[in-house]
Amino acid sequence: MKSEFDLHSFLPFLMHHASEKLSLGFRDIYRDRYRMTRSEWRVLATLGQYGALTATEIVTHTGLHKTKVSRAVFSIEKRRWLKRFQDENDRRVHRLDLTAQGKSAFTSLCEAGVAYDRKVRNFLGEDEFKRLSDLLKRFNDL
Repeated sequence: MKSEFDLHSFLPFLMHHASEKLSLGFRDIYRDRYRMTRSEWRVLATLGQYGALTATEIVTHTGLHKTKVSRAVFSIEKRRWLKRFQDENDRRVHRLDLTAQGKSAFTSLCEAGVAYDRKVRNFLGEDEFKRLSDLLKRFNDL
């Protein structure tokens, strides 16, 4: 008896492979330019986008496991791209923010990200890119 299931048409499988292909293309940029891991890039980008956050807030924004965030924070801090400071309202909590060097790296990688995004838009065409983006955003409501 033949199953109706086709792995190569299964949406989670297709999305995973498309995501990996796109992620690997951008990974080459942040890895080659700054020797960063994916987790480090996500933490840097999250702090650059939102400003000072706690590690727990970074976990929420990135979807990364707390140990990956902890390792990425340690590595970025070692580069002097990140600083820690105590929260004004709760001295038990440390907030994390980018230093001037960290902001410079973030800005540089954002420029590279815009260029990479433009490459993907050109590949798909603006209408298809918007349609795909809109469809992917709908999965947040699933």
